[in-house]
This record gives sequence, C-alpha cells and structure tokens, in this order.
Amino acid sequence: MNAPATGKAATPDVLTEVDGGIATVTLNRPGSRNALSSGLLAALRAALLEIDGRRDVSAIVLTGADPAFCAGLDLKELGRGGSALASVAALGPPLPRLGKPLIGAVNGAAITGGLEIALACDFLIASEHARFADTHARIGIMPGWGLTVLLPEAVGLRRAREMSATGNFIEAGTALTWGLVNRVVPHRELLPTARQIAADVASNDQDAVRAIYSTYLAGSLVTGEEAWQLERRAHAAWRGGIDADEVARRRDQVIQRGRSQVT
Repeated sequence: MNAPATGKAATPDVLTEVDGGIATVTLNRPGSRNALSSGLLAALRAALLEIDGRRDVSAIVLTGADPAFCAGLDLKELGRGGSALASVAALGPPLPRLGKPLIGAVNGAAITGGLEIALACDFLIASEHARFADTHARIGIMPGWGLTVLLPEAVGLRRAREMSATGNFIEAGTALTWGLVNRVVPHRELLPTARQIAADVASNDQDAVRAIYSTYLAGSLVTGEEAWQLERRAHAAWRGGIDADEVARRRDQVIQRGRSQVT
C-alpha cells in the first residue's frame, strides 16, 4: 500500500469562481497582504486570460482576500537572490488587456503595485476599509505598469503628483471625492454590490459592451478630433447599421428598467 499523504495541499495564490455569467477572481495571499509574488503574478495573468476566453462569462470582479486588496510587489521575494519576481514583473502590466469588463472590488489597502492593479480595472467599488497609496518614491523605484498615465486620468494631475511625491495614504471617502473609485459601500456589502453591478453588465448586449469598451480604449490613445472620428467610424461599422425593429423591441425593456431603478 502507498503511504498516506501527510502534507497539506498548497493554497492557490489566485482563486476563481464563476456563477451566473460573473467571474470572481481573488488574490489569495492574505498572510502577505496579497503581495505580488512571482507565483501570484503568473497565476493572475493566466486566470484572467482563461476567464476572458470563456463564453459563459460576461463580466469579471477582481478582489483580494481580507484584510488587504494588494500590498504591491513582494519586497521580501524581490530582495532574495535568484528571485524570479523582477523578471516576471518586467513582462508587463499584471493585468492583460481583456475584452470583458473588469470591476475592481477594493476590500482594503491598495498600495503601489496594488494601486496599479486597481487602476487597470475598468472601474472600482471600494469597501469603507479601502485605502490607497503610491509608495514608489518611498521604496526608491520607478513605476512601470502605467501609474503615471492612469492615476492622473483618475484623480487629475495635481492630485496624482501629490500622491506620488508624498507616498501618503488616502481613505475611501477621499478616493470617492477625487474620482478614484465609483462608490464606497460597507465592507460586508462590497462583493454583493460588485457582483450586482457585474450582473447589470451581463444583462446587456455583450457585443455592444465590448465594442463600446474597445472604442473607449482606442479613443484614450488619441486626442481631440481623432477620438470623435474614431467613434463615428465605429458607429458606422456597427453590425452594418442599426436594426430599427430590434431597437424598438428593446426600448420597452429599457423603459421598464429605468422605472424600476427610480428611488
């Protein structure tokens, strides 16, 4: 007979769950505040690419195992000789470019690389426990995952400069006021709220959602009149034109939905 196994199975660095067309991806190194090890980075990229290719998924929620969202790069691993983390991190941003909406559910601190992961999401829902900081300058490293582009887009150039120059934390309420997050909810309501918003996304025409998001992305890479022209071309190319009968059929659904959301 084989000897019984005595060791415990390794806990995955990234957890995934799919339910009702919504995927929830969880950074799962809570003892290290979900710091980005080489293993977690590789697992996160692979999980998101796999989920993005699934036909049964319309939207993705990204969160962290409590108490933190993500503390950034694992500095302990980075400081060890022979670590693969520097080379894995240099492969590019931690989040691959996705075709499906990615909603960040920020459950706690999002620091430096963790802030960059949050910024790479399409939009953010924050727990009351969420905190945000850019500590690149305190550590003595240069951002390489788009922070100097995405942070000013979210909060404005002057506030971005303040965050990067001071390394100070901002609380969830300030992040909401500054436009970094879309809304702040009680901690226990974070995932239910994010998943409900993801369900709202999933209830739409998915081809239209992806086409609109693609146009947002392309428009962000150009300026002024070019962005307007880009949208006009996308509009003209949409399914060969607008189906009036289909628009009429969906109109009543939109009206009823609007009435149900009046508070």
